[in-house]
This record gives sequence, structure tokens and C-alpha cells, in this order.
Amino acid sequence: MSILRPGDEKFHYSDASHKWIPPDPDYDQALWDEQVRQHQRQHLVFEPPKRRRPARGTASR
Repeated sequence: MSILRPGDEKFHYSDASHKWIPPDPDYDQALWDEQVRQHQRQHLVFEPPKRRRPARGTASR
């Protein structure tokens, strides 16, 4: 799950999913899409990497 930072509410619904519909119907959809994509890239930059569990049965002995 992503970490929501101050100002992120513009791009998120209350369930933390991303808004792909601009808040203003007159807002340029292509511009909004690009802003959401940039916002998503920020999640990747600011979030710590997720640790993967080793697959079952592949542990070293």
C-alpha cells in the first residue's frame, strides 16, 4: 500500500486508489492523466522497496 503524503488527496479517493477522472469536467483529460502518472512515479521514488519472501522449498540448507 502506498504512503499518502500531504497534498496527495488531490490524486486519491478515500480508499487510496488513484483518480483518473479530473475533478473539474472542463479540465484537460490528457493533462490530468500525465499529472496522475507523474504522481504515481513519485510513489515509486519515495516508498521503500518491498521485501520479497523466498519461494517455498527453495531455502538454502
